[in-house]
Amino acid sequence: MPKSNPAAGDARLAPAVSSGLPLRASPLAPLHRPVLLSFAMFIVLTVVLHFSSYVDYVGADNDDVMRLVQVRDLMGGQGWFDLTQYRLGLEGGTLMHWSRLIDLPIANLIMLFSLFLSPAMAEASALFAWPLITALPLFYALSLGGGVVGGPSGRVIGLALAFLFVLSINRFQPGAIDHHNVQLALIAAIAACLILPGRPPAAHALAGAASALAIAIGAETTPHIVIVATIVAVQWVWLGKDMKAAASAFALAMAATLTAVFFLTVPPAYYGMVACDALSTAFYSLGVVGAGMFFLAVASTSGRGFGARLAALGGVGAATLGFTLLTAPQCLGNPLASLDPLLVAMWLNSVTEAQSIFSQLRAEPWTAGGFYLVPVLAMILCVRAIRQGRNVHAHGVLLALIAVSWAIALVQVRGAVFSNMLSAIPFAALVASLRERSNADPKNLRKGLAFAGASFAAVPFVWALTGALLSMGVNAVMGEEAGSLPTQEEKICTDAAAMQPLAREPAGVVAGPSNLGAPILRFTPHRVLAAPYHRNQGGMLTELHAAMAPPADAVKFLRGAGVTVLAFCDSDLQVGNVARAAPDGLYAQLRKGIVPDWLEPVPGTRDADLQLYRVMP
Repeated sequence: MPKSNPAAGDARLAPAVSSGLPLRASPLAPLHRPVLLSFAMFIVLTVVLHFSSYVDYVGADNDDVMRLVQVRDLMGGQGWFDLTQYRLGLEGGTLMHWSRLIDLPIANLIMLFSLFLSPAMAEASALFAWPLITALPLFYALSLGGGVVGGPSGRVIGLALAFLFVLSINRFQPGAIDHHNVQLALIAAIAACLILPGRPPAAHALAGAASALAIAIGAETTPHIVIVATIVAVQWVWLGKDMKAAASAFALAMAATLTAVFFLTVPPAYYGMVACDALSTAFYSLGVVGAGMFFLAVASTSGRGFGARLAALGGVGAATLGFTLLTAPQCLGNPLASLDPLLVAMWLNSVTEAQSIFSQLRAEPWTAGGFYLVPVLAMILCVRAIRQGRNVHAHGVLLALIAVSWAIALVQVRGAVFSNMLSAIPFAALVASLRERSNADPKNLRKGLAFAGASFAAVPFVWALTGALLSMGVNAVMGEEAGSLPTQEEKICTDAAAMQPLAREPAGVVAGPSNLGAPILRFTPHRVLAAPYHRNQGGMLTELHAAMAPPADAVKFLRGAGVTVLAFCDSDLQVGNVARAAPDGLYAQLRKGIVPDWLEPVPGTRDADLQLYRVMP
């Protein structure tokens, strides 16, 4: 078995950090032209696809709509530190857990476009541009990563896989203004920085800063950042002085960035609050304590033996864990574990991205390939490369990052998008190698088929499409409804036209299924009881109890919460679940056309998709 120095890599991509070479020797230098050309093609193709089947300028996800509402409130004068959504939930509103770091650039884009466009067009233009902008760093990261493991040809393949990835998921499509696209770009950048040959300190500093930003923007990336920090720490223990500069840069950058973001985004009144779903004292103190102690360990023991470094790292880990148990033990578990069982049954269990692999396989087994298969193949490629001694450092880092993302996907399918994205880098090396072999022997059909097969196998969308077609074929053979390929759900109750009658009602409090909440906030001046956000348990539970109670009891819940209008959408998934669970409840009665005497139909909506009822005093 050939041996290799784990610190070694492709000399052609070695950075100029320690050599004093000019800026043109930067590993990004050969990427600018192909990346920018690909990015331009991505924009053109997105424009064609978006406007050929235009529905709305806001993304289809509730989070996209709620983000717009939060941005509008900021631009309307709500305080920078005030993240309360006053029109969501019970009286007093709901404190949201989303970072202003995403609100700010979107608001700035809207203000920029408003210099020469109408307010509506400025908003639409900003929401079109922002998701596309977030794809650019991902293009750079995956292309750079592909070059590290696959050379110049791997660079091209990595860029091609990045292009297909951003084109095939909705997180980079116009209107997708939630924070997931930024998180994907940050994780891709971290991976590319950590696998660079020579372990340049500048790249590790960038990885440390990106790690802090990832935590600040969304706590769901915390497991990824824990693995990132572990990767840096383990390499330092193994390499000692050769890793001192990189490890120090990572720790200092992470601590400094986390400190800056904490004081720039967290209001002083909440400095003592422990929250496990957002940047708070818990994550800030743990990050700074862990990074600070690690920096001290690196500074004091890098020149000593392996045992001393291992003992120092063990001390850092024990102290950090002890501090966690002392200050925020609840954050070691699932932030959603405290959800009321009724919300779990009627809401969370219906959220696709929150499903485990077992729930997903029971509901839609044909989706398994698109979610889970490509990362498994990528991990096999990493293990194979490590055993063969090929770029052990890079493949070891990628194996760890893909493995943690895939493990998260086993618990919640939302992790699959990260593991699929990172899988593009090891696949770039394989496809590049097979491409070179095929080009060297163009008459060899077997080599050509191997290259084509690996190229298709590297694209998650190919597996998803194959699964969907297979499902349709099996249904046809079994004589069942053949079905169709998945499409975007039609917004029959949540578009502007459906909301117009509600917008004309005097401003009040609206009760309705949680999926209606964000669109109501977008299109009307009302406050809503329910929207699908776990911090709004009070409002969501009030709506559910009213929906499931017999009409004589339901009115007590609604009047007690000050509800003035009931919004009812018969096609809503939650309405169907509630009606089946409580056949004598309010929603079940409304489905049958039985309207209690304390509800007055709003004229013109009785036969509409979105039925509106005034709650009589």
